[in-house]
Amino acid sequence: MLRRLLIFLFALAMASLVLIWLLLQGSLPAYEGKHPLAGLLSTVAAERDALGSVTLRAENRSDLARSLGFIHAQERFFEMDLLRRQAAGELAELFGAVALPADRRNRAHRMRARVRAMLAELPDDQRDLLAAYRDGVNQGLDSLQVRPFGYLLTQTTPHPWRSEDSLLVVIAMYMTLQEGSIDRELGLSVMHAALPESAYRFLVASGGEWDAPLNGNKFKWPPHPAMTDIDLRALDQHLIQDIDFEEVPAAGSNSFAVAGELATNGALVANDLHLPLRAPSLWFRTRLIYPDPAQPHQSIDINGVSLPGTPAIVVGANRHIAWGFTNAYGDFADWVRITLDPADASRYYNHGQWKTLSTQRETLRVNGAPDETLEIHETEWGPILARDHDGAPLALAWAAHRPGAVNLDLIELERTTSADQAATIAQKAGIPAQNFIVGDRQGNIAWTIGGRIPARMGDYDFSLPANWGSQPIGWNGWLDHTHYPLIKNPPGMRLWNGNSRMIDGDLLDRLGDGGYELGARSKQIRDQLHARDHFLPTDLLAIQLDSRALLLTRWKHLLEQTLQNTPSTAVWRVEIEQALRDWDGQASPHSVAYRVVRDFRHEVMRHTLSGFTAMIKLKFPDFMPPRLSQAEHAVWKLIEQQPPHLLPPGHDNWNGLLAACAKHIAKQMLTRPGGIAAHTWGEQNTAEIRHPLSRALPAWIAKWLDMPADPMPGDHHMPRVQVKSFGASLRFVVTPGQEESGFFHMPGGQSGHPLSPYYGSGHHDWATGNSSAFLPGPPERTLQLYPPSMIPHP
Repeated sequence: MLRRLLIFLFALAMASLVLIWLLLQGSLPAYEGKHPLAGLLSTVAAERDALGSVTLRAENRSDLARSLGFIHAQERFFEMDLLRRQAAGELAELFGAVALPADRRNRAHRMRARVRAMLAELPDDQRDLLAAYRDGVNQGLDSLQVRPFGYLLTQTTPHPWRSEDSLLVVIAMYMTLQEGSIDRELGLSVMHAALPESAYRFLVASGGEWDAPLNGNKFKWPPHPAMTDIDLRALDQHLIQDIDFEEVPAAGSNSFAVAGELATNGALVANDLHLPLRAPSLWFRTRLIYPDPAQPHQSIDINGVSLPGTPAIVVGANRHIAWGFTNAYGDFADWVRITLDPADASRYYNHGQWKTLSTQRETLRVNGAPDETLEIHETEWGPILARDHDGAPLALAWAAHRPGAVNLDLIELERTTSADQAATIAQKAGIPAQNFIVGDRQGNIAWTIGGRIPARMGDYDFSLPANWGSQPIGWNGWLDHTHYPLIKNPPGMRLWNGNSRMIDGDLLDRLGDGGYELGARSKQIRDQLHARDHFLPTDLLAIQLDSRALLLTRWKHLLEQTLQNTPSTAVWRVEIEQALRDWDGQASPHSVAYRVVRDFRHEVMRHTLSGFTAMIKLKFPDFMPPRLSQAEHAVWKLIEQQPPHLLPPGHDNWNGLLAACAKHIAKQMLTRPGGIAAHTWGEQNTAEIRHPLSRALPAWIAKWLDMPADPMPGDHHMPRVQVKSFGASLRFVVTPGQEESGFFHMPGGQSGHPLSPYYGSGHHDWATGNSSAFLPGPPERTLQLYPPSMIPHP
C-alpha cells in the first residue's frame, strides 16, 4: 500500500508539472506564421532577431500602432497591467489587501478620472492612434490560448485594455520620476519649522563645488550656522542613538552628446536611463519602418525602445536625429496650505470667499477581501493629501493632475530631421518634465526641457507649502515653450547631464529645485568629454561604464588621516589599513577597500547630520529626513571647518567623531565571518533583478524567474550607476544615420514569458558591458499580421 501511495503521489506530481507546463505553453506569444488582426488596412510583418527585438514593417502609422499593441499584449500584458493599476490605485484587485496601502495613496490622485478628461481633449489623430493600439492590445490578449501566467498565479482574470490606460502608463512614469520630489517638500517644511533659518539654508542649499552646469557657475555653499543660532552639544546623547541616514540613488539617468565636428560627421548621442530594475525590462526593443507620409517613396526607420502600454518610441534614433532623456529634478508640484472654515469644515478660504470642497468617493476593489471606500476632498488647486507641520491641510498642485499633462506629441519625433525641430516637439510633449538631449545627422546638438512646466505667478518660495488662497500666487497654466531654457551647439560642442542642475539665473527660477542630484556624476562625464577632441561610439560607451570613485577619493584620504591619528596597536586600525591596500580608485566588485571607504563616508555623514535630525525630532518626533541630495557639501564643510557647536553630542572634537566612525564600521565588519578582508563591494552590490511575482514564490521557482545574482561594478556617484536592483534600465550610443555602428544594452530581457527564448535576452551583455549592437540583428522569426478580409501571401 505504501509503495502504491508513493507511486500515486509521484504520478500526481508529474501530472501537475505537465499541466503547469502546458498552461505556460498556452500563454506563449505567436512568433511565426500568419495571424489575422481586425482593423488592419494592409499586412504587417513582425520580425524578431536573436534577442527578440521586434521590427514592425507596415504601410501606415495606424497599422503600426495596432500591431505594436498586439505584440506588447502577447509579450508584456501583465507588466502593462501593473503600470496602469499602479497609476490608478487598483493593485489590490490583483494582489489583495497587501496592496491596499499603495492603492490608498495612489487612488487619492483620482488619475483614472483625470486621464479620461485628458483623453477627451487630445487631437483626433492621437485618439485614433490610441484606439488602434487599444484594439491591437485586446486582440493580442484574446489570441493567447491561456491568460498570461501572472494571472494564473494570482488566480485573477485580466481586464481589457482601454484607451485611457495608455495615458495611465505615462502617469505611472510621472509617479516614478516626480513623487520623490513631492514628498521631499513635506520634509523640508518640517525642517524649516524646526530649525533656525541659517541652519535650514545650510542643510538644503542647491549646489556647491561639485556642480557641473551647462550654463552658469558653481554655487557657493552657504556658511554654517553660528553658535548663537544653534548649539548641538546641548542635546541629550540618547536622542542620537536610533537616528539613521540613508543615501539612495533616485530615478534619473545620464545623457550626453558631442557635435559632429568632434565625431564622424553626425552628432554622437549617449543615454542610460536609471530606474528600478526588474525582469522583464521596463522597456521593449522596437524598430518601426513605414512610408513617410510626406515622401511616400522614402521610409521612416526608427529604432529604440517602446514602453509597453503606449504606442510611441521613447528614446532612440530615426536616421536623422537621436535623442535621450534624463529626469529634470525641477520643482513641478506645490503643496498649498488650506484654511478651512472653523464653522464648516466642508468649506475652504479662497481670496475672500468660502468655497465648498468637492468630495469624491472611490471604491477600492480587494481580491479576497471586502471592498473599501476612499473619500477624497478636493480644492480647485488639487486634492487634499497631507498636513503641514502645524496640522494645516495641504492640497497638492501637481503637473500630472492638470489638463494637457499627457499627450502623444512625442510620436512626432519619428518624422523629425533636425535637432531644432526635435527640441520644439519635446518642449510641447505631454510627459514628465525631462532634460532632453538631441543630436542630428548634420552634427548639431541641443539641450532643453521636454515635457510640461507649470507657469507660476507671484513671489513665493515654491520649495515650501504656501497659502494660495490669501495671496496673489499660484499657477497660471503651462509655461509657453518659447520661454523654456534651450542650449544649441555650445562653444565646447559638448552636452552632458546626470540629473544635476543645468543652468542658473531666471531660467532656473522657473524650474525650481526638486532635489537636483549632486553634480559629481555630471562632473565626471563632463571632464571625460573634455579630455579628448574626437570621439567614436566606443568612447561614449566607456564613459557610460565608468566606475571610477572620484567622489570617494577624498574620503579615502580622510580615512587614512584618521587612522594615522589612531594608536597603531588598535586591531581595527590594522585591519582597515590592510583592506585599503587593494584600493584601485574604482567601485570594483573585487574591492574590499571601496566598500570600507564607502561605509566610512556613510557613517560620517550619518553622525554629522544626526544632531540636526535630533533637534528636529524634539519638536516633531515622527520626522523622517527628506532626501538631501546635496548633503555631501554640508558634511564636508563641517569636516573642513570643524565648528565645535555643530558636533553631535558624545564627541569632544571632530577628529574624535571621525575616529569613532572608522572604529564603528571596522567593528561591524570584523563581526562577520572572515573579517574585513573577506567582504568585497561585489558581495554587497550583488544584483537582485527580480520578477514582480518572484518574492511570493518558492525560492526554486523564483530563481528561475529572476536574473543572475551577479556581483556588479558601479555605484551611486559615478557614471555607471548600479546598486542591487537599481541602475541603467537601458544604455545606448548612436549617431543618427550611422545606427549600424551604435551600441545598446538592456537588462531583464525582452519577453515577459519565462518559457520564451527571449526571457532574459541581452541581459548578459548589459551586466558585462559587452558592446552589443544598437540595430536589431537578422530576423530569425517572422509573424505576418493581416486584415481578416485579405488572404495572406503563402
